[in-house]
Amino acid sequence: MELFAISLSDPASYWRPFGPDSWFFVSYPNLIMIVIMLVLFVLALVLPFPGGKDES
Repeated sequence: MELFAISLSDPASYWRPFGPDSWFFVSYPNLIMIVIMLVLFVLALVLPFPGGKDES
C-alpha cells in the first residue's frame, strides 16, 4: 500500500501541454480525477441500464 502513499505537504506538480510558458496547466491529481470522471461518464452512456429491456 506504500505505492499509493503520497505526501500532502508538498505542492502538486503540474502538466503544461503547450510548453512551459503556456497559460493552460493542470495538476496531475486533478488530471487523474478528470480522466476517471470521463471514463465513468462514457461507461454510463455505453452500458445498458439494468431492467431497461422488456423480455416479452
